[in-house]
Amino acid sequence: MPWRTALLACCLAVLAGCVTPGGQGRNTPAPVGASAGDDAEDITGAVVQLQGYRDGGLDELADGTHRLAVVDLARDAAASYFSADEIGRLKRSGRKVLAYFEIGSLEWFRPDYPALRDRHPDLFLDEWTEWPGEYFVKYWQERWWQEAVRPRVDRALAAGFDGVYLDSVVAYEEIAPERVPGLSTEELGARMVALIRRISAYAKRVDPGFWVFPQNAPELRRHPGYLAAVDGIGMEELFYRATDLPCDLDYCAPNLAGARALRRAGKVVVAIDYASRPENIADACRRYREEGFAGYVTVRDLDVVSPPCP
Repeated sequence: MPWRTALLACCLAVLAGCVTPGGQGRNTPAPVGASAGDDAEDITGAVVQLQGYRDGGLDELADGTHRLAVVDLARDAAASYFSADEIGRLKRSGRKVLAYFEIGSLEWFRPDYPALRDRHPDLFLDEWTEWPGEYFVKYWQERWWQEAVRPRVDRALAAGFDGVYLDSVVAYEEIAPERVPGLSTEELGARMVALIRRISAYAKRVDPGFWVFPQNAPELRRHPGYLAAVDGIGMEELFYRATDLPCDLDYCAPNLAGARALRRAGKVVVAIDYASRPENIADACRRYREEGFAGYVTVRDLDVVSPPCP
């Protein structure tokens, strides 16, 4: 999950004062449980931008042709959030807009980090070795829901987002076992699904059309209630990992199989690949069309609006 690297670099630059923060496939799937509704059939491409917003706003995204946009809940990943007016203008340009935030971990530069760390130090587990400055959390605790997750969902609803894009779902299998004695990976997965279900139920009571998209970990679909709770999934590096490298590692084939299973279940699959060579971009776009995925080929830092697939 390289997105944290980009956000961390952005926030360090902001704090230093150096920058201004600124169709479907051939098969028609049968819906299972909740789905993204009729609008889902129009989502054949997506754009994901988590930093580098031109002039600190969303006008560049509004000028594009992507039908689905994923932006950070916070404009600069720190203290400034996108307003309802800004999200409304982007939606009026014909986009569905999802708010990105994490649910299984917390980064030091997030605006809610200091208060949560001070009030609830016992919620925090070990640092994510791959992403310095980011900490796993006890995401199954009621306090995490009440003071971290629910306020983010409330903010997304108040700003008029069409849904949420939930990152660090894979925390369930990354947490060091010795930090959670007595909890198996299977149980941690079930607890992550319980949190996703809670987010979905809470948001859909306010807005029945609100979309819930976890990122990665498609294997969680085997847990009861997962399929009914989600409207789609975001999948990184199905075909190309950063950057221009064919996805041939151990996780690649299982992730693709899981993405296909969710697509067959009627869910939107947002596939994000990292490539810059024209032949690789063309290849990824061709595969999106064959699979019926809403694909996006871009740079690892997610700081530009890359062209949509033809």
